[in-house]
Amino acid sequence: MDFDPLLLSRIQFALTVAFHYLFPPLTIGLGVIMVFTEWQYLRTKDMQYEVMAKFWTRIFAINFALGVASGIVMEFQFGTNWATYSRFVGDVFGSALAAEGIFAFFLESGFLAVLVFGWDRVSPRVHFLSTVLVSLGSMFSAIWIVVANSWQQTPAGFRLVEHQGALRAEITDFWAVVFNPSSMIRLSHVLIGAFILGAFVVMSITAYYILRGRHMEMAKKSFAIALAVALVSSMAQLVTGHYHAVKVAKHQPAKLAAFEGHFETGEGGAPLHIIGLPDQKEKTVRYSVAIPGLLSWLVHMDSSKPVKGLDQFPEEDWPPVALSFVSYHVMVGLGLYFILLTVVGAVMYKRGTLFQTRWLLWVFVVSVIGPYISNQLGWMAAEVGRQPWIVYGLLRTTEAYSQSVPGGQVATSIGMFVLIYLLLAAVWIYVMNDKIQHGPDEADATGIVAKEGLAGIREAILKGEEGSLTATAEEEEEGSQR
Repeated sequence: MDFDPLLLSRIQFALTVAFHYLFPPLTIGLGVIMVFTEWQYLRTKDMQYEVMAKFWTRIFAINFALGVASGIVMEFQFGTNWATYSRFVGDVFGSALAAEGIFAFFLESGFLAVLVFGWDRVSPRVHFLSTVLVSLGSMFSAIWIVVANSWQQTPAGFRLVEHQGALRAEITDFWAVVFNPSSMIRLSHVLIGAFILGAFVVMSITAYYILRGRHMEMAKKSFAIALAVALVSSMAQLVTGHYHAVKVAKHQPAKLAAFEGHFETGEGGAPLHIIGLPDQKEKTVRYSVAIPGLLSWLVHMDSSKPVKGLDQFPEEDWPPVALSFVSYHVMVGLGLYFILLTVVGAVMYKRGTLFQTRWLLWVFVVSVIGPYISNQLGWMAAEVGRQPWIVYGLLRTTEAYSQSVPGGQVATSIGMFVLIYLLLAAVWIYVMNDKIQHGPDEADATGIVAKEGLAGIREAILKGEEGSLTATAEEEEEGSQR
């Protein structure tokens, strides 16, 4: 059987990236909530905030470990399946990945152990510092990956040189590479998407606890913090999404035309398709519901000004229109859903009825799938919309793969990756479910577990928690008998 190595290499990279991208956004978003809750503990000395910080740290650590494990293989694929591409972008990517190693891995690897195991071994302030640095490390990692990806979308600060008969990009201005035309707006869009995911994961788990009547105080406080993060982030994402689309219209107009199913330029304002199904062969959008002039207004702030359509570009330079359109529109639709849901949740929280409204809590429980889908579709829209270019305007995807690697070998490695990733996914689901079902250690809320012996007993007396005091005294007696 003949295997197409290009198609298989694309499938393999898409599978590995999609799986890997389940974890980094969650650790980025969860890191922000961990920092806030631990800061609240330092500020108020309310032990519930320490309970929250410890519980979310466990969830963070699981996803961080899976993110590292699943991310390593992607870099190997650059050398195995995409050798031509690696030679072309090696100078640019080498700088970005080196910066990631210096600024991100240094912080994460240096302070992760203190974050996870240092609760009773370092002072609260030192532990809080570790939490902040690990959270920053996860963001710095995203920054350099997004910079590298953005350079592929809008190359800048380079020159093309010939090396051993092949072209490669050499950096002429490092900061022009970093601040290429799309990197900052894309970075803000990616980070805010991660904040939304982290907040919805927290709201989903804590809504489940509230519905089951478990860990109520911790769950309500965590939910309120996550709701505030989700509300602000969802609204901010609407703004970054708009300006990101404007950047795409300026630097990658064929990509925006594919996002919007805009086949013909026309003489007046361009409509915005709310829903529909593009037919690339017939060059139309079927079952369309469109608002006249709205696309022109969003791009130019003028509803009568034309927007470049796909007819302005050779058809061989068109991205796959249907996949770009659907992934982009579903992502935008989910973003609007997040705003609606968090606004409703905030209003009901303000009225004091949120935690008694069981149907709405169930909506929050299941809505966690939304940010996962929107993050995946956002990445898909960005990457598919860039096609047929792997480096926009410079290197086509069809020219970038390793032509010396037979399709059969790529197919075999795909099979191995699928098996390993299925195993990792099973482990992730099992461990996450175990941690969620176990919940936070409520005993930590009394401070007795963390402060053993007489210190714990004294604090329990001060708190007037007779049950905890009795339990601790019994434990002390059992310890002395042993």
